[in-house]
Amino acid sequence: MHIDSELYQRVLGEELRKLRRLRGWTRKELNQHLQSDISLQTLATYELGTRQCSVVRLVELCLAMDELPQDLLARVHRRVFTDEPGKVRLDLGQIVADHRSELLPLRRWAEDRLRQPGTPQEVQLDPAAVERMAELCGLTAPELLALLRGLTPPGGLDAGSAL
Repeated sequence: MHIDSELYQRVLGEELRKLRRLRGWTRKELNQHLQSDISLQTLATYELGTRQCSVVRLVELCLAMDELPQDLLARVHRRVFTDEPGKVRLDLGQIVADHRSELLPLRRWAEDRLRQPGTPQEVQLDPAAVERMAELCGLTAPELLALLRGLTPPGGLDAGSAL
């Protein structure tokens, strides 16, 4: 199994940021609950996934937010490694940022999902859901998937890959 370290760090950062926000804390407030001195910039880079976090630091962050580190890592692992066959992974943030008129219904759906507490940045859709989304957009499923390919990082799109 190949590890995409950039993706793993980004997803880990998203999960850390989600935990902090669920508590209603700013980075400064989180910092006040830590036993070691970490700059706010360092916390930001952890949450953005642009800086690696040591195991000890990760445990400290989790404990400060009343989260078991193994639970956080299990969520990250599921998001990074468990694409189910036949499902398409969508990055809701990328969909919201795309302003093509054909994707308006999909964008509204993604915006609504992201407003719900605890919703991950990435979701997986089964073929029936892709068909329904395409129908809402006035497209066929292959047309919708072709439009969404423009949102993907280099490497393309297949069932089970990220959009």
